[in-house]
Amino acid sequence: MNPRFAIVLAAGEGRRLRPLTRHRPKPMLPAVTKPILEHVFDVLVDTGITEIVVVVGHGRDRVQSHFGSTYRDVPLTYVVQDKQLGSGHALLTAASEISGSALVVNGDQLVDERIVEDVRTNHDAAAAATIGTTRRDDVSLYGGVILEGDRVVELVERPQDSRHYRLNAGVYAIEPVVLEVLESMDRVAGELSLVDCLSAVIDRGETVRGVASEGLWIDATYPWDLLEVARALFDHGLVESHVDAAARVHDSAVIREPVAISADCVVGPGAVVGPYVSLGANVTVGSGTVVEHSVVDADTRIGSGATVIEGVTGRGVQIGVGSSVVGGPGDVVVGDRIHQRESLGALLADRVSDEGGVTYAPGTMVGAETVIHAGATVNGTLESDAEVWH
Repeated sequence: MNPRFAIVLAAGEGRRLRPLTRHRPKPMLPAVTKPILEHVFDVLVDTGITEIVVVVGHGRDRVQSHFGSTYRDVPLTYVVQDKQLGSGHALLTAASEISGSALVVNGDQLVDERIVEDVRTNHDAAAAATIGTTRRDDVSLYGGVILEGDRVVELVERPQDSRHYRLNAGVYAIEPVVLEVLESMDRVAGELSLVDCLSAVIDRGETVRGVASEGLWIDATYPWDLLEVARALFDHGLVESHVDAAARVHDSAVIREPVAISADCVVGPGAVVGPYVSLGANVTVGSGTVVEHSVVDADTRIGSGATVIEGVTGRGVQIGVGSSVVGGPGDVVVGDRIHQRESLGALLADRVSDEGGVTYAPGTMVGAETVIHAGATVNGTLESDAEVWH
C-alpha cells in the first residue's frame, strides 16, 4: 500500500533556534537557500504524493504566503493548530481531512527520498502504523526505536541507556486506528504526543512496523546547526552547487564550490565566496570581501573588505565595511546553558546592522533589530533590539 496523501506537521516555533525564529517558524528557516519546509514538500512530491495537508501555527502567515494553495501542481490544504500542544494534537487538528491511510511527516526536519519511499512501500493496512528509522550513533537528543525484526516494540524519547536504538526519522504511515487512540488519550503536561500515541497503540496489541532505512536524516536544533545542514545537503548531493543566472558575479571574484548563489545576488570585485556558502536572494557581497562556510539569508549586505567565516545571518542584515566574523570554535550561551566549542563564528538575526569595523568573537549571537556602532567588539549573546557602542 502506497499512501498518496500526506500530512505535514509545521506548526512549531523552534524555540531553541531563537533569535532566528522570532519572526518566522522553524520550517521556514533556510536549508541552503530554500526553506526547510520546501525541501520536505519536494521529497513528498518526488515520491508520488498527490495531496498535502499542512498543519500550521506559529508564523502561519509566513508559510501560507510563501507557498499559496499549490506546490508543484500538488494542492495544499492548511489547517491551523492555534496552540502548540504537541505533535499528536497537531495531527488531530487535521483529522477531518483524513479518510484512510496517510503519511505523516515533520515539516521542520530534512529527510531524503529513500526514507519516505521506504515507509510508503513497506506499509500495509495490516499494521496500524509504519515508522521510518535510520542509523545514528547517538540518539540521546532525539527519538529512539527498538525493533524486533520489522516490529516496533518500544519507542523512547531521548534514551539514555545503552540498548541498540534506531533513530525515529519522523516519517509515519498511519491507519485511522491511530486517530482513534489519539482521541481517547489524556494530555501529559498539557500536550498530546504522537510518539506516546504510537506507544499506546503497541500496548493495545496492534502492529506497528519499523522500516530500517539508509536514507539521510538531518535536523537543526540550534541556529549554528544550519551550517551543518547546508554542508550535509551539499556533500550528499541533495543540493547542487550553482550560481543563479540572474546573479551578478564580477569577473575578478573567486567562487569556491560548493556554493549556492541565488537570484539577484551581487558579488563584487576581488571577493572570495565559498566553499560551503549559501547566499539567499538579493544578497550583496562587497569588493575584497571573504565569505566561507556560511549561510547568508536574503536581502543581506556585506560591506567591502569584510570577513565572514562560519556565519549565519537572518534576513536584511547589514555587515559593515571591514567588519570581521573570524569563525569558530566558540562557546555559545543559550538560556542558562553553555554549548562549548561550537563551529559558529557569529549569528546575526533579522535586520541586525553594524556600522563597520566591528569584530565578532567566536560564538557570538546577536538578536534581531540590534544596532552595532562602528569599531565595536561583540561577544556573548545579545538580546533583540539592543544597541552596542564602541
